Amino acid sequence: MNFQVTVLKILVSYPRGHASMADIKRDMAILATSGRDWTERTKRLAARVPDLDIFSQGLVDRLDGGWRITDKGRAVLEMMEARPASEPPQAPEPIPGFFRQTDGNSLALRNQRRQKRRRLRRAAAAKRASSMQ
Repeated sequence: MNFQVTVLKILVSYPRGHASMADIKRDMAILATSGRDWTERTKRLAARVPDLDIFSQGLVDRLDGGWRITDKGRAVLEMMEARPASEPPQAPEPIPGFFRQTDGNSLALRNQRRQKRRRLRRAAAAKRASSMQ
């Protein structure tokens, strides 16, 4: 896993591009254990900017007990992620924790399941409350 690329990707995902050191460490640990896909992706991105140094190049600022991505850092990351014209388009990489909906039926089914779980939880809570009285 390329540390510097990962830092840029983590910071850009936070509001205003700022994250505390604890948040960065937690996100790093998650990504480091997420498998080969992430490692290969960061290596591909890092290969596009071989002399990347996020601090000396002013891509990341240290402040308020954390780090913040600069506008220059966002621009470099966008350039790294831009697909070269010679590279064939690939399917987008899935993002863990997000589900792609193919139609309204699957969304409706998911909502029905969610409502059923809520009803069951409410009924169980009411039963516990009545047994405590």
